[in-house]
Amino acid sequence: MKTFVSALAATLITTGAFAASHGMAPMVEGMDQDVSGGTVTASKIVAPENGWLVVHRTDADMKPGPVVGYAPIRMGENSDVAAILTEEVKSGDMLMLMVHSEAGGMKTGVFEYTLGAKEDGPIKPDGELVMKTITAK
Repeated sequence: MKTFVSALAATLITTGAFAASHGMAPMVEGMDQDVSGGTVTASKIVAPENGWLVVHRTDADMKPGPVVGYAPIRMGENSDVAAILTEEVKSGDMLMLMVHSEAGGMKTGVFEYTLGAKEDGPIKPDGELVMKTITAK
């Protein structure tokens, strides 16, 4: 019995370590899309915590600009996340789909980020933004 318990414990520890080492890295996938319906969709997001899909304007410099839309996301894998645009986006505009945290704000579930703020700011694993740039059609 003692051998069985030891073997079971070793198996559980190994399985947990395997799962942790093979966890999915944070990411966002999206493609160029028609925004005439007033939304932008990320086809897949993997988030290390609850947070936000944030749509920033950007340009050839590839720096995040003003926020033009956002949608809540949950920790783990999210599919087909649609953010409602809060201002007009024209065909040809470049947009940056970015994963933001829910941390640092005063209210949970309320998007509080403004450009450059720490509240509900972008996540940066290894110092890198989790984002994908697309073009509005």
